[in-house]
Amino acid sequence: MPVRIAIFDDNPKFLDAISTFLDDSPDIELTGVFPNTVNFIGRLLENIPDIILMDIGITPVDGIDATKLILQRFPSVKILIQTVFDEDSKVFAAICAGASGYIIKRDLPNSLIGSIMDLYNGGSPMSSGIAGKILRLFREHFPKAGLQANYNLNKREKEILKLLVEGNSYKMIAAQTSLSFETIKTYIRRIYEKLHVASMTEAVAKAIYEHLF
Repeated sequence: MPVRIAIFDDNPKFLDAISTFLDDSPDIELTGVFPNTVNFIGRLLENIPDIILMDIGITPVDGIDATKLILQRFPSVKILIQTVFDEDSKVFAAICAGASGYIIKRDLPNSLIGSIMDLYNGGSPMSSGIAGKILRLFREHFPKAGLQANYNLNKREKEILKLLVEGNSYKMIAAQTSLSFETIKTYIRRIYEKLHVASMTEAVAKAIYEHLF
């Protein structure tokens, strides 16, 4: 079954190139290609995707605010930020908005299919250097925050969190723990709730920074 993808980008040439590239893949089904965020919630309701490729600089609602609103309405949808920006503030804002991955446009298109499939299978794809930025940003924004916190993670939740930090996808975690894919998704939702985070990237950064296992 192909992965259902919607694209939001205000660069016509880039949008045309990426949509054509993805449309040629048998593993991808395009559900929408949008040059702006006018009535974007209504557009998505017509054909809900599995993953959204979201440009940060899109208008009239920018990609970060659009990400927040989309996830409020469609919490199961995963959002992969694609942008020319790798500034700290934009990286941090995108992750805190709930984005599940962050890729720089100069790295495309060679890495795009792999990033999409990684995200679909429970990974959190990021362009080279972004993961290091995120850890540094957590140290700067939350100095000493929660180092003594008790998030009440049980043994199984700590085990799954550790596997996430090690870079395992949902399917890989299910195989290693002998649990079903849906059970792993349920555990990870609980982990997010206990850690007060909205994405895998936030959960991993917090787990590493606060030594949670």
